[in-house]
Amino acid sequence: MAGRLIDEDPALAHAHALAASRRAGRVAVVRETVGITAYAVGDFALALRELRTYRRISGSDEQIALIVDSERGVGRPDRALEEGRTVDRSTLSTSARAHLAIAMSGARLDLEQPERALQELDIPEADPDRAFEWSPELFAARAAVLEELGRDDEAATWARRATVAAEALDAANGVADREVIVVEEIDVIDDDGGVDVASGVVVDDEPEDATSDEEPSDGPAEPEEDSSAPLDEGDGAVADETRVDEASDETPVDETPADEASSDEEDYR
Repeated sequence: MAGRLIDEDPALAHAHALAASRRAGRVAVVRETVGITAYAVGDFALALRELRTYRRISGSDEQIALIVDSERGVGRPDRALEEGRTVDRSTLSTSARAHLAIAMSGARLDLEQPERALQELDIPEADPDRAFEWSPELFAARAAVLEELGRDDEAATWARRATVAAEALDAANGVADREVIVVEEIDVIDDDGGVDVASGVVVDDEPEDATSDEEPSDGPAEPEEDSSAPLDEGDGAVADETRVDEASDETPVDETPADEASSDEEDYR
């Protein structure tokens, strides 16, 4: 429920997370959820406590960006930078690295260090021509830093990229089973979640006569020759083999008379 409500009603999501923590406070994902929802409602002190507990229980640094940002939220940008520097970024997921860069850049801005804030955002994930789920925030953060530096034209360009990336990703939401979806001349590439924001080529990777595997058939299909090449497993073919063990008709039946069985039971007692 916390996951369902976090975007539309963070306060109610937080209430659900707290209810879970009262029942399973030693479970890592519960403490993580309390920390995330606390951050969402602006309770940064609680978010820090819960996310550190989650890190201690799980051994994971995946929420380091929220820890850094929560340190900023309680007014400690220096401590935020220290937290961020303690983590080996090569061990983080790509998304976590991108969000950590955003948080570190924000801490630099808090300390009135815009040039260094821009350096924090100079990461491979900041590809201006492709967008991933973290790209709108990353592009917007860069636009904010450039504006702080007085580079308004560049700031406007990155702000536009942030808008285009967000719109494309929103449009692609819910169609992850399609390999390529074109939204207003933007290619959404599902294999790695990216959006080509530079391309204007319209590509539709799904055949027009493709049908869902779940549609009922009107009857047995007529056998026909198959001249196509075998489908490679990488194309999405899934072999689903379910073994069903049927009971044998020769299963022995206990034919011990009821009286005799009762006598044996008395002896056992």
